[in-house]
Parts: sequence; C-alpha cells; structure tokens
Amino acid sequence: MASTSDIKKGLCIVFNNDTYKVIEFLHVKPGKGPAFVRTKLRSLTTGKILDNTFSAGHKLEEVRVETRKYQYLYPEGDTYHFMNTDDYNQITLQREALDTPELLKEGEIVTIIIRTSDEFPLAVEMPSHVYLEVTHTEPGVKGNTATNATKPATIETGAKVNVPLFINEGDKIKIDTEKGTYVERVKE
Repeated sequence: MASTSDIKKGLCIVFNNDTYKVIEFLHVKPGKGPAFVRTKLRSLTTGKILDNTFSAGHKLEEVRVETRKYQYLYPEGDTYHFMNTDDYNQITLQREALDTPELLKEGEIVTIIIRTSDEFPLAVEMPSHVYLEVTHTEPGVKGNTATNATKPATIETGAKVNVPLFINEGDKIKIDTEKGTYVERVKE
C-alpha cells in the first residue's frame, strides 16, 4: 500500500476498480484545514483522464510494474505493433494505451509499462523528444510578424504542428512529445 506522500508522476494505482497512471500531481497545504493532493489520472484501460483529490495520508493500492524497451513496428487500424528489443517478441496495443500516437515513427524505441502480476502491457511512454521531418508547410512571408509568429506544418507521421515561419519543407525538427509542440530546428 502506498500513501499520498508516495504520489509521483508515472505511479500506477488501482482506483475505482480500474488501473490509473498519475500524469500530474500537486501537494497542497492550505493555511486552514488539512493538506491534500490534487491529481490528474489517466485510465490505462480506456485512456480517459480523471481529476481527483486525495486527502493527506489516504492509502492507495499501488500496481507493481516494470518497464521494457520496445521498437515500434507499424500501425494496423487502431492497433499498434511493437517488438521487444531484447528477445524479439512482438506485442500489439490499442490506441488508448499511447499518449501521442500521431508522433510515433516506425523504428522509434519506446518504453512499455508492464504489470508484473500477469505480464499485461499497460501503457507506452514516448521518449521526451522526437526528431521528425517536415513534409508540408506554406512558405513564410517576410514582414508579416510582430512577435514570434507560427504557421501549421505537417510532419512525416501525418501529425500537424505549429512551427516558426523560417521552417521549410524537408527541415528536421525536434518535437516535445508531452505537449506535442515544436522545440527547435535540428541541424544535420
């Protein structure tokens, strides 16, 4: 059993007869009244996000998990195929298990969280940044900027990202997978 002091990002718990992963948390100690923890939980079975507040000292049932490196192979409808980089076993996961499937490129190495009790894959953790090529964007027009203006761009996975005006087709860019936003242009 874990308590509210053990809550951290990535912790997997059983809550309301479902398995959830903590994606955000905030310990709050108000001037009056008892302390509490505000959390944002993602269901590992449905993908739904839930906001919940736990009072200080609340006991939580922790799910024992381990992480393994897998290589993303290919999508097939709403199913995504991965291969273990150690023993070459393949597994398939539904779209709900992935945080940002639109940023997943074939061959990308990801971390899969697996419940140790029954070897069931729960979720996919993307690397913090991915490097992808811009396949389509309108040319930026000089002089139409007041401050850092952006334009839409389509990247090689088909996702749309807002990029600065100086980015052109064929440029490689670094994308933050948590927010799905442009970080910087990558020099080759």
